[in-house]
Amino acid sequence: MPRTLSMTDIRWNPSDYAANSAAQEACARELMERLHLRGNEHILDVGCGDGRVTAELARRVPHGRVVGVDTSAEMIRHAKQVQSPGEPSHLEFHAMDARCLAWPARFDVVFSNAVLHWVDDQPAFLRGAAAALKPGGRLVLAAGGKGNAAEVFAALRSVMRQPAWRAWFRRLSVPYFFHEPEVYRRWLAEAGFHEIHVALVPGRVAYAGPAGLAAWLRTTWLPYTQRVPEERREAFIAEVVARYVARHPPDGGGNVLVDIVRLEIEAVRN
Repeated sequence: MPRTLSMTDIRWNPSDYAANSAAQEACARELMERLHLRGNEHILDVGCGDGRVTAELARRVPHGRVVGVDTSAEMIRHAKQVQSPGEPSHLEFHAMDARCLAWPARFDVVFSNAVLHWVDDQPAFLRGAAAALKPGGRLVLAAGGKGNAAEVFAALRSVMRQPAWRAWFRRLSVPYFFHEPEVYRRWLAEAGFHEIHVALVPGRVAYAGPAGLAAWLRTTWLPYTQRVPEERREAFIAEVVARYVARHPPDGGGNVLVDIVRLEIEAVRN
């Protein structure tokens, strides 16, 4: 029988993620352009994943320092091996929960992309981020917002209710936390931040046909897919893809389009 799958039970595949996370990286690069870096900042990247974005941040601050943290031991091992092997540099990685950031006030920027919708206690993250920032330091983040990927969730829930699959989704706790700007404005103020920009931003992501959509589900929708036995996992993903594509067929270029909603935050520590 299935059991409740906690976030600590989830196992990431860094190589698979690296191969199928172009959309997340594109959003991260867009977010980085808003930093207007001088080149000497100290930056904390929360939820650094495979470390590619963190390494790009490090290239942009050759006279600064960048620290990437992630709760996944698999991701941190990969990031250390691939992004910062060998000699010490101004780039480092540590395994750390976003809810338990433990740094003194040493950073100019706390950065996070496509991560915080995984975090159940986001006020705890904000308190830790405020403690890690110097006075006047900047918080710049984007995560899934209220209404994100709603049509994908509709297809997913429809398949989960089917007799072939529903036993594996009993006692399923909410794995993602998509918030509205009003909630975040209150949390920012309580954590000691001055709000600069808080908004829901709609967008659209294109995946290379049904196979591209399946790769995204397999790579990042782990709280759902990893509840299914490994030998049946691909069949489950294929059924979700088929259900989605039936309502949202590929466009003229063969791409499957997914409407997303990002919550964008820029704030300054008081």
